[in-house]
Amino acid sequence: MQIKNSTLQDIDTIFDLYTAAIEHQKKVFNKHWLPFDRRMVEKEILENRQWKIIINDEVACIFAITHNDPMIWKEKDKDPSVYIHRIVTNPSFRGQYFVKDIIAWARIFCRENGKEFIRMDTWGDNQKLIDYYTQCGFKFLGITQMGITEDLPKHYQNASLSLFEISII
Repeated sequence: MQIKNSTLQDIDTIFDLYTAAIEHQKKVFNKHWLPFDRRMVEKEILENRQWKIIINDEVACIFAITHNDPMIWKEKDKDPSVYIHRIVTNPSFRGQYFVKDIIAWARIFCRENGKEFIRMDTWGDNQKLIDYYTQCGFKFLGITQMGITEDLPKHYQNASLSLFEISII
C-alpha cells in the first residue's frame, strides 16, 4: 500500500469514486453528498491536497486535506491542524478500514508540517460514522451548525456537523 498525491490524470477516477460514494450514501444513510465541482478538485490536486491510496496499482481510496477550515472550525481553526475531507473507498476495497491508515499517514504529515491536530467532520446525526471515527481514535468534540457556506461543497449548506480531532502532541 502506498499513499501518494493524486495527479490530474486521476481526475476521472476520483469522480467515478465520488459517484460510487454518493450512490452508497443513498443506500445506507438519509443524507448524501451532492456532485462536486471539478475545478475545486483540480485545484486540490495542483495544491497537493488530494491524495490516493494505491494497492496493486489500483486506486483503493481517495481523500482530500486542507490546512485551514474556518467556516467549519471557527475559532479552533487557529490551531495548526490538517483537516481530512471526502474519504472515499473504491467499492472493490470496502471493509479494509482505510481511516486507520489515513490517521497513521496524517500523524507523520502533521509532525513533518508542524501541525498539532488531525481533524474531521461528518453529518451530525450519522451515528455509524461517529462511532467508527471514535473507534479509530478520534475524540468526538460535539456538533456545530453550519449556515450558508458558499465556499464549501453544497452538502454543507445549513448542515449539522459532528466534529472530531486527534491531538498529536
